[in-house]
Amino acid sequence: MTAKAIQQGSFSNSVEFDFKFTADGLIPVIVQEASGTERPAGRVLMFAWMNRESLAMTLDKGLMTYWSRSRSKLWLKGESSGHTQRVVRWFVDCDKDVLLFEVEQETGACHTGYESCFFQEMDRSAQQLPVREEKMFDDGKVYQKG
Repeated sequence: MTAKAIQQGSFSNSVEFDFKFTADGLIPVIVQEASGTERPAGRVLMFAWMNRESLAMTLDKGLMTYWSRSRSKLWLKGESSGHTQRVVRWFVDCDKDVLLFEVEQETGACHTGYESCFFQEMDRSAQQLPVREEKMFDDGKVYQKG
């Protein structure tokens, strides 16, 4: 990977965030492939949520950490699959209510095996079009239940 990632341990957990979190204490996060250019231009890999703790952990470690609404807990991306996301740089939108992270993705971002969670193209009738890319890994092997 050519982009220079944020170094681990380069931020303090005591950072005060002046962002607009939801009533549940969450902020939406768009995650995209690091572009290596001055402006963001990479493929959107996924969408997730962060709370203040997961944001602080992400900045402290340089690895994307999220808040799982379905499991009500923090999760380090790649903790079970090894498919981590190293932070390259990040942005806040003009309203300070959405974050955008550029990352170096290890293997695929989607738990179904694809590079991006946005692999399913739709037509104007909301019908699925054939998927035009191959899976990057076998999700059945990576996420074995046991």
